Amino acid sequence: MTPPAFPKHLLLVEDNEHDVELARAALDESEVRCEVTVARDGQEALDLLRGGGSRQPDLVLLDLNMPRVSGHEVLRAVKGDATLRHVPVVVFTTSNEVSDRDACTAAGADDYVLKPGRFDQLVEAVDRLGRRWLTLTFSV
Repeated sequence: MTPPAFPKHLLLVEDNEHDVELARAALDESEVRCEVTVARDGQEALDLLRGGGSRQPDLVLLDLNMPRVSGHEVLRAVKGDATLRHVPVVVFTTSNEVSDRDACTAAGADDYVLKPGRFDQLVEAVDRLGRRWLTLTFSV
């Protein structure tokens, strides 16, 4: 079996195409090197996490406001599943609502990060998340 191109795997759960492209560009600019799988809604994320063909992620970056199944529901499902609860889930959202933060913390989110408004801040946020949750491989 061929080893994966990158040793770490990130599942980005985001329904907004513009935000997906920004996240991919920020990852390209950062020093984080990982395979990225995108789920466009909460149901797709759960299907992938429950064995829908993709390898298990080392980190889930989860938006809250999505169609079909919300980020809140995905978080509760992941942290309530004995086979998935070990996977770190970082809520990555524009919501600065205390109620959202509290609900995510109570549901077991490993971190809650506000999406920055500027691209350079997004690159910095991605670097911080990579250093905290993924083993970095630096480009030469």
